[in-house]
Amino acid sequence: MTTPAHRRSYGVKGAPYAFLLPATILFCLFFALPIGYALWLSFRKVHVSGLGLGSGARHEVWAGFQNYTAALTDDELLGGALHVLGYGCIVVPVMLGLALLFALMLDADKVRLAPFTRLAIFLPYAIPGVVAALLWGFLYLPDVSPFYFVLAKLGLPQPDLLDGGPLYLALSNIAVWGGTGFNMIVIYTALQAIPAEVYEAAELDGATPLQVALRIKIPMVAPSLVLTFFFSIIATLQVYNEPTTLKPLTNSLPTTWSPLMKVYQDAFGKGDIYAAAAEATLIAFVTLVLSFGFLRAANRRNKQEAAR
Repeated sequence: MTTPAHRRSYGVKGAPYAFLLPATILFCLFFALPIGYALWLSFRKVHVSGLGLGSGARHEVWAGFQNYTAALTDDELLGGALHVLGYGCIVVPVMLGLALLFALMLDADKVRLAPFTRLAIFLPYAIPGVVAALLWGFLYLPDVSPFYFVLAKLGLPQPDLLDGGPLYLALSNIAVWGGTGFNMIVIYTALQAIPAEVYEAAELDGATPLQVALRIKIPMVAPSLVLTFFFSIIATLQVYNEPTTLKPLTNSLPTTWSPLMKVYQDAFGKGDIYAAAAEATLIAFVTLVLSFGFLRAANRRNKQEAAR
């Protein structure tokens, strides 16, 4: 026989699960279920009987790993992966380097207008990626860009940023402009958490501001640098908005420039949702492996430093 005290005890123990239930339902409906369905589709294909006319002429059958084999040997998907690799080699180091530099400058003792400067650096992150790509896209167009007008008046060369090699710089500039502020805030917050006694001890030992930054601040915000690097890698692998938005402005951007653009083209351009599901699964798998491997390496390094 349960007493009121027992019922209250059960109610207290079950309260956390009751609070988690809405989030769990939403997670299953809008995250786990779509992933499972995409994984299921990646092992299917359409079998066409005869001329493909009439009811029952087209039906789904089990395809095994055929979609994955086709994706791994697809030149467009592999080419998109190379594009993203080159793009990431520019975006990640430049964006994190600027974020660290801005955070260190804002953390200096004699900085002026720090709140306004923080807001000005962070503000581009608040602009949606599509809007940012449109803004920069028109600035890249020679016919409407004020930059090209100034260069022409000065008699300087006017490079086409939407063609050839400069295209990587144009795309990377949009990502760096929009993402530096977020990473700067993360690093700056970590700098603010460093105890003031550490700086006082360094000053008593005669350390210069540059030595404090290099030997104290940067090592102590290493976990934040790891976190921002992790987020930047994931964002780079999932680049889609910038090239898709700039595509109507230039002929140098194919519809399959990045892996996600290839997935979209196969799913909605060619109507092959099965191949697109396999490609999306491969992209998710690569992202998971790289993220897990990087975090394992970072944790191992932190443990080795702690052991010293």
